[in-house]
Amino acid sequence: MADSVPVTDPAALQASARRVLEIERDALTALLPRVDAAFARACALLLACRGRVVVTGMGKSGHIGGKIAATLASTGTPSFYVHPGEASHGDLGMITRDDAVIAISNSGETNEVLTILPLIKRMGIPLISMTGRPGSTLATTADVHLDVSVAQEACPMNLAPTASTTATLAMGDALAVALLEARGFTPEDFALSHPGGTLGRRLLLKVSDLMATGERIPKVGVNVGLSAALLEMTHKGLGMTAVVDDDGRALGIFTDGDLRRVLDAGTDIRSAKIADVMTHGGKHIDAAQLAAEAVHRMEKHRITVLLVLDAAQHVVGVLHMHDLLRAGVV
Repeated sequence: MADSVPVTDPAALQASARRVLEIERDALTALLPRVDAAFARACALLLACRGRVVVTGMGKSGHIGGKIAATLASTGTPSFYVHPGEASHGDLGMITRDDAVIAISNSGETNEVLTILPLIKRMGIPLISMTGRPGSTLATTADVHLDVSVAQEACPMNLAPTASTTATLAMGDALAVALLEARGFTPEDFALSHPGGTLGRRLLLKVSDLMATGERIPKVGVNVGLSAALLEMTHKGLGMTAVVDDDGRALGIFTDGDLRRVLDAGTDIRSAKIADVMTHGGKHIDAAQLAAEAVHRMEKHRITVLLVLDAAQHVVGVLHMHDLLRAGVV
């Protein structure tokens, strides 16, 4: 075999990449009319499944199947992947009569998949196939067939699974999201299956989990001088202080930003009263709100701190952007 010279011309590389993306884009567009009555029947079978959705496929189809199973599992549809080769050597015992099966094969004639079909049918398990050949053995054997055929692969030799695997993955995502919405799956449900990552922290942590409370809250009465408020800010180290009435209800807030404006205006810090220079009201949040909502409010109003108030407007905490950063919510 003669040595080949790699093409390193940037323009040629970029043109090749664009061609791949265009072919795969067209493959996805071609799927739209195939989201039809068969797709709805597949969803109905999966929603009626009392056990788990078992996804199987060989080679590249197997890799796509593993991702589809993972997406289903994380969005409210219990699912796992079974290698078809291993299934015929014992792993078929992982499948029960309460389950449903999604079998993936671009050709629809993959031997390892076809070998286990009689056993699946004998168990009376609902079978959904995803193939690129509606007339194939797998497609015609299944209870529901989803057509994921493509006009061509993105591979210039039309051999390596590229556009076909993209189309199959997208159809799997379509199934997962349709089922998610049909089940009324919520962000909180999603967080329960993702407790260790950023998504879980954003969706599980509440303001009450992160806010400063008790003696850590910078707080001064409305009648004190600005100098006393600055001492409170310095002592508590949050770059702000709440301003409250005699019953501890919030009247306003004074922050580092307010201090800069006071200095720019030439105000005498020693004689000024906090009531004259504070920001009245101030942005606040409830302790039961998600920490992610606090991030949204801070970003929306371009601030770094929120007062945490109860129903009677008492200051029960202070939440700083630094708290959110340390917790990994941001």
